[in-house]
Amino acid sequence: MDKQIQWLLNSAEPWTRYRTLADLLEYPEDDPEVQDNRQEMLGHPKVQALIAKTADWPGYAIKRHNDAKHPVYALTTLADFGVRADDPGMTPGIEAVLAHQSPEGMFETYTHLYKRFAGIDGEHWTWMACDAPILYALLAMGLAEDQRVQRALDCVLGTVQINGWRCNASRMLGNFKGPGPREAPCPVVNVLNLRAISTIPHLINSEAARNGTEMLLKHWGQRGQIKHFLFGIGTDFRKLKYPLIWYDILHATDVLSHFPFVHDDPRFLEMVSTITGQADADGRYTANSMYMAWKGWSFANKKEPSPWLTLLVYRIQNRLKTQKQKSVQQGRIS
Repeated sequence: MDKQIQWLLNSAEPWTRYRTLADLLEYPEDDPEVQDNRQEMLGHPKVQALIAKTADWPGYAIKRHNDAKHPVYALTTLADFGVRADDPGMTPGIEAVLAHQSPEGMFETYTHLYKRFAGIDGEHWTWMACDAPILYALLAMGLAEDQRVQRALDCVLGTVQINGWRCNASRMLGNFKGPGPREAPCPVVNVLNLRAISTIPHLINSEAARNGTEMLLKHWGQRGQIKHFLFGIGTDFRKLKYPLIWYDILHATDVLSHFPFVHDDPRFLEMVSTITGQADADGRYTANSMYMAWKGWSFANKKEPSPWLTLLVYRIQNRLKTQKQKSVQQGRIS
């Protein structure tokens, strides 16, 4: 692994070097090398372009929630990199996002609606359950104590069911739901909501976390047999793809890896193996699917190994390794 880590540290991507130092090598945030790479990341033209995109929130009315070029995914990618709400240039976008909160508590997106949405047509501020990436980004960027963010988190926690999260939406949209039975769970909503609550330590072992993770693991166990809201698990699901936008194996497995109680689950370990089996001879990972809106980034290149994708896989493995070490230490203490 030392060779692979060095490859990441030699990367031209300061976001990869920064997260490698912080997440894999566990250097403290105030370490000079960590700070140097973080400052280089914040000043990098690609990161500056993402920050500028968030400042233009909402950008345009979203028509589908897997629209990779929408500013919401600039926001979540910056959160993944480790950009914080108080970093230079972030205030305009963050304040624009916080300015639109529904009566239920969820943050709204500017959405293009059609008459099937309770007879509402045109462009409106509203929310659907798959707007949860906003909450993840705000939490990951350090706004967990903000009362508005707390309201949104309470809304998410209040909607979980025994079979995980279902498709739900703003009251203004009436009884709208996606293309599936009302009582069925929605896989992508479970991934998105789990991603948000994974940032809150005291929720890691919560009932909501257990219900949501079981929904995803059960779906994996039934792969090829059942679809929920048109989400199945087939060839496309297994392809490595970033940013983490929709329902695919890297997104689901990365999210699940935050919850130690699933680490020994055979279904989860199968998911990890499905990813790690895609490494090349040097232990590096290449995207085998890409969002064209992100062309020019290493993780949207199907011809060359991506340092950032490789880091994400190593980080999943590192979470499993760290938890096993903690379990051994606790066993020795007891």
